[in-house]
Amino acid sequence: MSSKLLQQPVKLALIQLATGPNKTTNLSHARLKVLEAARGGASIIVLPECFNSPYGTQHFPRYAEKLLPSPPTPEESPTFHALSQMAQESKTYLIGGSIPEYEPHESPPSDTATTTTIQSKDENKSKDENKGKDETKKNGKYYNTSLTFSPTGTLLATHRKIHLFDISIPGPKGITFRESDVLSPGSQPTLIPIPGYGLIGVAICYDIRFPELAMISARRGCFALIYPGAFNLTTGPLHWSLLARARAVDNQVYVALCSPARDMSEGAYHAWGHSLVTDPNANVLVEAGEEEEVVYADLSPAKIEEVRRGIPLGEQRRWDVYRDVSRDQD
Repeated sequence: MSSKLLQQPVKLALIQLATGPNKTTNLSHARLKVLEAARGGASIIVLPECFNSPYGTQHFPRYAEKLLPSPPTPEESPTFHALSQMAQESKTYLIGGSIPEYEPHESPPSDTATTTTIQSKDENKSKDENKGKDETKKNGKYYNTSLTFSPTGTLLATHRKIHLFDISIPGPKGITFRESDVLSPGSQPTLIPIPGYGLIGVAICYDIRFPELAMISARRGCFALIYPGAFNLTTGPLHWSLLARARAVDNQVYVALCSPARDMSEGAYHAWGHSLVTDPNANVLVEAGEEEEVVYADLSPAKIEEVRRGIPLGEQRRWDVYRDVSRDQD
């Protein structure tokens, strides 16, 4: 498949950010790291999943922000306005990781109902936890949402995580987690035009496990698939790098995964870290460690063309044998 998917070389930065319980502090710290990445020459900058808050179903309701109608007020979504200002100040395209989003029902929930939900989730009693989850969903919907801004601070796109992280892995290093206890899923793939460069596909964390979503983005002309994500100490060593390389080799595009820094304090979600970028040939170009770090990768149009010319999958696909999932979206 011939390709000018990427119109010119571009430097991408992944910010493996350390976050804590204070949203204002997280946003201020993110701003400093975004400006650092811009000084490092990046034109496209990525923040991690849930960069403005701790990650966990017990945290989503308390940290969630109202994004619709857009633009929200600064009171409704301080993170929306902080990201817009970061993009404008850094003069970069900013993929704002993800944040918990709150979409109320027509009748907004009372403050008391919200507080009751949070308190019941903090108690380690099964009956109270289930009651809290029910009350949370009655109040409205919560999403895991990514916002992308232009260098002028304009919102370019919003992606709501499509596949929710519901797993139960047994064993001494196992983990059980159910995002669907609190979150609702998004329903649309997100392709974002980046003027002067081309299209990128943005999805969140668990979305990477579903090759169909990546295929839709790649078949529609994206030069990179970008996933803010927070794998953990069980799923990270199993599949983090493997999935990035698999999506890259399947689609012959760049793939970037941006994780939070690892926090091993008691009660925290232990993120894997290891933010990385793979090229269209599934080579890992750069990989962070566990701590806070900014990593950079230079994306090249020539590399995409070289890989697709050498192994011309696009010319060899058998649509008479299997269907093109990207056409199902038309």
